[in-house]
Amino acid sequence: MSVITVENLRHTYSAGTPFEKVAIDDISLSIPAGQFVGLLGHTGSGKSTFIQHLNALLQPTSGRVLLDGEDINKDKKTRHDVKWKVGLVFQYPEYQLFEETVFADIAFGPKNMGLKKEEIEERVREAAGFVGVKEELFERSPLELSGGQKRRVAIAGVVAMRPEVLILDEPTAGLDPAGSRKIMNNICRYREQSGATVIIVSHNMDDAARLAERLIVFDHGHVAMDGTPEEVFSRPQELINIGLSVPQSTAIAMALREKGMPLEGSVFTHEQLLKAVAKAKGVALC
Repeated sequence: MSVITVENLRHTYSAGTPFEKVAIDDISLSIPAGQFVGLLGHTGSGKSTFIQHLNALLQPTSGRVLLDGEDINKDKKTRHDVKWKVGLVFQYPEYQLFEETVFADIAFGPKNMGLKKEEIEERVREAAGFVGVKEELFERSPLELSGGQKRRVAIAGVVAMRPEVLILDEPTAGLDPAGSRKIMNNICRYREQSGATVIIVSHNMDDAARLAERLIVFDHGHVAMDGTPEEVFSRPQELINIGLSVPQSTAIAMALREKGMPLEGSVFTHEQLLKAVAKAKGVALC
C-alpha cells in the first residue's frame, strides 16, 4: 500500500491574470498507507483542489506530491500510471456514466489498464459486490438507475481498478440518510477487505466523526487543523468560526455546557454524549 507525502504544495489558478487566485498554499503533510482520512472545510477552502493533486489531475504551481517517495509529476508516464494507484471519484460521479450498460461502465477502467477479459470480468463482479450493485443490473443502462444506484456504479468503476488509495469527493451528496449510510458502509467494507487508504471530502460531520481516524480541516487554502476526531471536535467553536458545522452530539453538548451542565471530555458521537450526560448526572448506564 502507498504512502502519500505532500511537500510545500501550492496551486494558483489563472496565474498572471487579473483573475489570479491562490487555491492552496504551502501545504505539507503525510498520509500513511491504510489510513481513513476525512477532509473538511467550507466551500472554496481548497479541499477539491488538493485532492486533484493527489493523482496528478492537477499539477502544482510549486511543491511536490510523492507516492512512496516518487514524485508523481516526474514525467508524463508517471502522471499517467498514478491514476491506477490513486482512484478519484468526483462529487456527483453519476454524471460521468456514459457506457451503454452498467457492466461496461464498471469495466471501463480495468479495460483501459490493458487487462485480459477474464480479469476484467472478475474485477467488475468484485467491485460491484463491494458497493452493493447487483449483477442483475449489469445489462441495464446506467441512465435507468436510481440516484443511489448510479452513485454506487460510479464508485464501483473506480474500485474495479483496485486503487491503493481511494479518494471520494462528497460521495453521499444529494442522497437520503438511508442511501448515505449504505454508501459509507460499502466504502468501509472495501477498505477493510482491501487495506486501501481512503480519503473522503465531506460536509457531513457525523459521518466524519463516526468513520474517520484522522481529520484534516482546510480554511482558505491552508490546513487549519489536523488530528483525530477527538482532537478536532474538542475545538467546536473554532470549527464554527471558520464556517463549519459540528456533529449533532457536539452541538447538543455545547448547548448543555452553556446551560451549566459539566460535561467532561470531547463529545462527538451519540454514545459519548449519553455517557457524558449520565456521568454529569451521576447516573449509571446499563
